[in-house]
Amino acid sequence: MSEFASSGPTPDQQPRLTDTYFKHTRHIVQTHGDCEVTYAVFMRRPVTFAGRMAIDWITAMAAARQAELKIEQLYVEGAWIGAGEPICYVTGPFSVLVDLETIFLQRLGPACVAAYNAYNMCIELPDVGFLAMDARHCAGGEMAELMAYGASVGSKKAQAKTGAIGFVGCAADATAHFFGKDKGAGTMPHALIGYAGSTLRAAELFHQTIPDTPLTVLVDYFGAEITDALAVATRFKDLADAGQLSVRIDTHGGRYVEGLDTPSSYAVLERNVPGALRGYRTDDELRLLLGTGVSAAAVWHLREQLDQHGFEKVKIIASSGFGPDKCRVFSLANAPLNMIGTGSFLPQVWSETYATADIVAYDGQPRVKAGREFLIRK
Repeated sequence: MSEFASSGPTPDQQPRLTDTYFKHTRHIVQTHGDCEVTYAVFMRRPVTFAGRMAIDWITAMAAARQAELKIEQLYVEGAWIGAGEPICYVTGPFSVLVDLETIFLQRLGPACVAAYNAYNMCIELPDVGFLAMDARHCAGGEMAELMAYGASVGSKKAQAKTGAIGFVGCAADATAHFFGKDKGAGTMPHALIGYAGSTLRAAELFHQTIPDTPLTVLVDYFGAEITDALAVATRFKDLADAGQLSVRIDTHGGRYVEGLDTPSSYAVLERNVPGALRGYRTDDELRLLLGTGVSAAAVWHLREQLDQHGFEKVKIIASSGFGPDKCRVFSLANAPLNMIGTGSFLPQVWSETYATADIVAYDGQPRVKAGREFLIRK
């Protein structure tokens, strides 16, 4: 069934993936008489609505069972939804809907949280592009699809609301279409640097082998971010001068970027963005501004060194833990980034992704379990 190709399990697969008590209930209802029910769907935390994949799937499942659903979608895609607010009402035969709840909720909650996170990241850094590099952190292809979809929804909302650049692509071909692309993007992992034996040699191998792809070079493998960035820029001066060379830092959190320590990190920010150090800053904020790994000071330090050596047009890409909080702190520091590679729009606390569906009416009569009366239509 082609309608299930990108929307979830097929009718043949679905029974093995759902909760047994729902299957028992379906059998009872089929035996003793059906009725029409209305489900109210909600989440316990604020989210950005990204429900198309869930709704497409449950609609296709109902059609496969020769049934039609009435879905009252209370929000447009990308809308902010408060904790506990009904997201949608789904009405149809009890025998059709009861055992679809498990997969429907699996496909709803995580995507909504990913969209919420992606939106907040994009509006914090509206002039920076984002590349979704979440695929290897996902638990399989279905999750990767949901997460890319969620990121695209949050990104489109930020683009529409603030003019943000947002997410410009992702790492995998399979999910590139969510970002309007045919192929995934990205150049080299650390493994290529290790294979080549030097950062410069890895850049040369890449450019010789895949010359039509813009050159982005990882520069933290040997702990010589500045030295290696300058060496690559010197070797590929034509690309550097044309703005077609990027360097990416993904420095391990256990050490400072080459040439930095705590005092020099303060000095870098004081020279460039003294306002970032004014006022109260939490320990977490100070760590992201001045600490080890990919800090705001590290990005400013790399920008200073490139500019001082005549490489003003070399772009800087950063990765490593860029979620909503880190993006907010980097915005405070006006960090000179061109792009961020991230998978940290993925929900950190998985329990926050749990969506819930409760029946609020049977054959048109309001009825819901005690404590969930707030879900009944006013």
